[in-house]
Amino acid sequence: VQLQASGGGSVEAGGSLRLSCSASGRTFNRGVMAWFRQAPGKEREFVTAIWRNGNIVSADSVKGRFTISRDNAKSTMYLQMNSLKPEDTAVYYCAASTSIILSQIRNDVQYEHWGQGTLVTVSS
Repeated sequence: VQLQASGGGSVEAGGSLRLSCSASGRTFNRGVMAWFRQAPGKEREFVTAIWRNGNIVSADSVKGRFTISRDNAKSTMYLQMNSLKPEDTAVYYCAASTSIILSQIRNDVQYEHWGQGTLVTVSS
């Protein structure tokens, strides 16, 4: 299984970006897909996740601003990021898990597959 993230870039605060994560293999349609991010000098943190049936869990820091979605037919996941803030600056990673329970959804070690990351830079 391979994940390919794209769509990062540089924007000013208040701007928007849309990230994409394309997946190969049947894992995409079986499991949970998620976005994590890692800011410079910080640990990787959970952003949001989506189940195959569309159920979503998001970090409080992005609720109301970021929207995760997935197109199972295209094996692609998206992250629409609006009202971006400088503190959103990070490398964003997509991840996939074929078997995960809700209580572990924010734990990055539970995800077996990872994309290469795409950089998002938000200037003030």
